Amino acid sequence: MKYEWIYIGFLYVVLTALSNSIKAHELQPALLEIHQRESSDQIDVTWRISTSGVNPVELRPVISGFVLDFEDARVSYTENTMIRRWTLDASEIPIQGQVLTIEGLDLVFTDVMIRLRMGNQPPEVLLLRANQNRMVIGEERDTATAIKEYLKLGIKHIMLGIDHLLFVMGLLLLSRTKWVLIKTITAFTVGHSISLALATLGVLNVPTKPLTAVIALSIVFLAMELVRYEHGRTSLTIRNPWVVSFGFGIIHGLGFAGGLMALGLPRSEIPLALLFFNIGVEIGQLIFILVVLMVMYSLKKMEWVTPRWSRPVPAYAIGTLAMFWFIGRFLIMF
Repeated sequence: MKYEWIYIGFLYVVLTALSNSIKAHELQPALLEIHQRESSDQIDVTWRISTSGVNPVELRPVISGFVLDFEDARVSYTENTMIRRWTLDASEIPIQGQVLTIEGLDLVFTDVMIRLRMGNQPPEVLLLRANQNRMVIGEERDTATAIKEYLKLGIKHIMLGIDHLLFVMGLLLLSRTKWVLIKTITAFTVGHSISLALATLGVLNVPTKPLTAVIALSIVFLAMELVRYEHGRTSLTIRNPWVVSFGFGIIHGLGFAGGLMALGLPRSEIPLALLFFNIGVEIGQLIFILVVLMVMYSLKKMEWVTPRWSRPVPAYAIGTLAMFWFIGRFLIMF
């Protein structure tokens, strides 16, 4: 293993530590559903927002011409979600053409998924974000909008999932050859794709808080194996990292599923959302791997050499940060 990895890994861990987040920037999507009943002026509005995380987002949907009173909303809860419901009367003011705004979206670190369904027409799905926090209801859009939005959500989910990327970084450090690297990353991808599908389809149901603690613990385990490797020792993980990466890919896939399941999408939309959300996750992961490999190649061309004593630094840094996450996540379980 070339010394160039030391400073790549160490720099990444330092930047990660600055995030100071037990949740490791877990994506907390919100979902607003607007459904006009078929052959009716009644409109059902459902607002789902995450209650997990150290600082739950505080957003408020506003529709011009109508009032969404938070005090009069019908409120219910799931494990990590608050749900508010309203019924609007559009007999005098049509919902089409009204401006939908998400107040506060420019101040928080999240996106809002909008799902529109007018009568018996196919639903439209799109994302609102900080730099685009409003839209016109009923405005004609491209038919591929839903696919693009699920792709974006998947890419953002992996890019902001620093704990997942840190685990991938550990796999890169542990892979000694290109062939081992390909097998290891492929096994991780297959593992989390399987569990993502099973969790999203409701076959697996794992509580969120214990799951995030186990994900952090998996990074601690990987860091211990890196230390063992740097000291010239061997183990099953070091000899065949792809075997362990598949197992932990199953665990991390359940974490990926949280970002999609939190949207509370209807079962009829799950296959499309699952497919392109997963593709987005894979695209984001490949982008991260390619960037790291490009940096490594550049340092190699510059003949970057580091002292031998510093080789274990990335492993200890990764393990320390992951243990910090594990302790924090374990404590919030109680």
